Amino acid sequence: MEHIQEREDRVRKLENLKKLGINPYPAKAKRTHLIKEVFDSFKELEKGQKKVSIVGRLRSVRSHGNLTFANLEDESGKIQLAISKKEVGVDQYKLFVKNFDVGDFIEAKGIVFVTHKGEQSINIKKFKLLTKALLPLPDKWAGLKDAEEKFRKRYLDILMNPEVKEMFIKKAKFWNSVRTFLLKENFLEVETPVLENTTGGADAKPFTTHHNALDIDVYLRISMGELWQKQLMVAGYEKTFEIGRQFRNEGMSHEHLQDYTQMEFYWAYADYEDGMKLVEKLYKHIAKETFGTLKFKIGKFNVDLGKKWAKYDYRDTVKKFTGVDIFNTSLKEIEKKLKELKIDYDKKGFSETRAIDNLWKYCRKQIAGPGFLVGVPLTVSPLAKKQDDNPQMTQRFQPLIAGSELGNGYSELNDPLDQAKRFKEQEALREAGDEEAQMFDHEFVEALEHGMPPTCGFGMSERVFSFLMNKPARECQIFPLMKPKH
Repeated sequence: MEHIQEREDRVRKLENLKKLGINPYPAKAKRTHLIKEVFDSFKELEKGQKKVSIVGRLRSVRSHGNLTFANLEDESGKIQLAISKKEVGVDQYKLFVKNFDVGDFIEAKGIVFVTHKGEQSINIKKFKLLTKALLPLPDKWAGLKDAEEKFRKRYLDILMNPEVKEMFIKKAKFWNSVRTFLLKENFLEVETPVLENTTGGADAKPFTTHHNALDIDVYLRISMGELWQKQLMVAGYEKTFEIGRQFRNEGMSHEHLQDYTQMEFYWAYADYEDGMKLVEKLYKHIAKETFGTLKFKIGKFNVDLGKKWAKYDYRDTVKKFTGVDIFNTSLKEIEKKLKELKIDYDKKGFSETRAIDNLWKYCRKQIAGPGFLVGVPLTVSPLAKKQDDNPQMTQRFQPLIAGSELGNGYSELNDPLDQAKRFKEQEALREAGDEEAQMFDHEFVEALEHGMPPTCGFGMSERVFSFLMNKPARECQIFPLMKPKH
């Protein structure tokens, strides 16, 4: 009720301003300094008595008879304004006190000075309304407490919580550090289709939509152009990468999202050993550039990315934590172990591939890292090359940090006949009910038949950022998808 009354009062002020011939939403604003720049050059400005013009949002207003103090905030900082009847005149002072509110955007022009309490401030000579806010800001202390409300009104969450604002500045630095690192390593940034006839590059359930102009159903991509970027290797490029959004129509969790940012690179004439060296270097660079440290507290783990990165063999690690030898067991025995360890698994489309994967997911939760998962079985790696000395395993690697895989890479399969065989196996799994199994991409196989050089590929998502922040992935999205309120 109080909220409604507040809005009605502000609407009345808005109408009053219009009657006075004042445009409450002008297009033009004059700014000579950011607030931070005022503080940085305060002594010079004070000495020269030079007028400054700043813009921003009113965050507090305190009237004391003929003098009003206000705090004005822009993206760079916050400063105190002193608005007096003596300096701005009786009419203008009355206009401000009666019609301006916390939350309004204004332009303020004046001369810097230091108050008797020692606070660097601006003595205002002129002011101008830039935007009249009709709704009040959340209470500083009560604020936005409900998690859903914070996501739904993220703009207020950012406005009221400096740490949230800082988090998204860090996230921008994070992706910029990825981009600058790869560009420095001479990778070419490319763009590949978001809409696909056949989706591939990952084990995931895609979103489907309809293309009206072509009158066909298409898929939203589940990888960052993996099969497209490999075709670029066929085309003669040797180093490519893409950063963009991808979509997976699957469950929500602490770690997983359905609509998120991913990076993938492809590197011709390199193998997974080369990939591991580059990725370790990349992750250290990201951490330093974004957070200024290589040491992190993530959940129950203390992680030091500066340590020597270990290698964790898939088969040995599963055997160590569960007692199961994945190459000498049956689906029935694995299922028995899953039940024994109280591991939940999806019964639909259940297969040896999914059974082994569920066992591994149990094991990984106990590994702090940093390191790389290696020796990954062929059954769970349909796009990776086999190991030369053990065809049951693949040349695949995954960074392991704080109990989770934070990326995925391998020596890419470039044998078109082997690739076609594996697609057929994936197709059989789909027909058996596994909605995450990969589709047979005939056009990609044809491209491989033209010849693709030995290539290392790697992908990482914004989960890396959320892990380093030690926050749920959803909390680290600036505007997470929400169910409509009504």
